[in-house]
Amino acid sequence: MPRGKVRRVVDGDTFQLKGGEYVRIAGLDAPELRQRGGLAAKRRLQSKMRQGTRVGLSMPMAKSYGRVVRKVTINQKKRY
Repeated sequence: MPRGKVRRVVDGDTFQLKGGEYVRIAGLDAPELRQRGGLAAKRRLQSKMRQGTRVGLSMPMAKSYGRVVRKVTINQKKRY
């Protein structure tokens, strides 16, 4: 399984890797930042994925708005 490090969380279902790739988490659908609950969704993902967090990544499943859709594992435990 490929790995990466989180650069930043973009919103409730998308983050950026240190290498610049934007990843949308497969199976997770969070509101956009300007929608109701969007900021709370981003904060929740930030609590799981701080800058520098190592993540496991599935092979790319699709592309969505310039982001690669992947399944994500955090700390080899939780799968999103």
